[in-house]
Amino acid sequence: MKIPPQISRLLLLTVVIVLLFMSAKTILVPVSFGQYGWYRGQALKENSSSGIAFAGHEACEECHSDIVKRKAGARHKGLNCEACHEANAAHAEDPNVSPGKITNPQFCLRCHVKDFAKPEKFPQVDAHEHAGKDACGTCHDPHRPSESPAK
Repeated sequence: MKIPPQISRLLLLTVVIVLLFMSAKTILVPVSFGQYGWYRGQALKENSSSGIAFAGHEACEECHSDIVKRKAGARHKGLNCEACHEANAAHAEDPNVSPGKITNPQFCLRCHVKDFAKPEKFPQVDAHEHAGKDACGTCHDPHRPSESPAK
């Protein structure tokens, strides 16, 4: 019994596709993939070798004691500096490297956007009604947010 040519071509194409897939999988998938379920076994080792990006609030407090005092009685007293100012290990090592400064109103809205799932006492705003497109720092000091205008 002879196999029709369209079937033999289809079988050949299937074999080629399977071989290409197996080759790509061998080349592209890391050896440690699947070592711990769906995770790469070397992921933690690779990430830990990338270096520290956060300085920690203690490093900020060494030089910025005035802000620590201003923030002490405010609602943001429990937030670490890098929660808003991004990772600043480079700034802590070299003060000439400027720290991140928040100018985008969307940043504050990550926590303060009006959401019925949040407790009523938590400060929430409807951004368009509250300030339009102005940055929150235009009217509020982020270190003492309940004071207005910004100082």
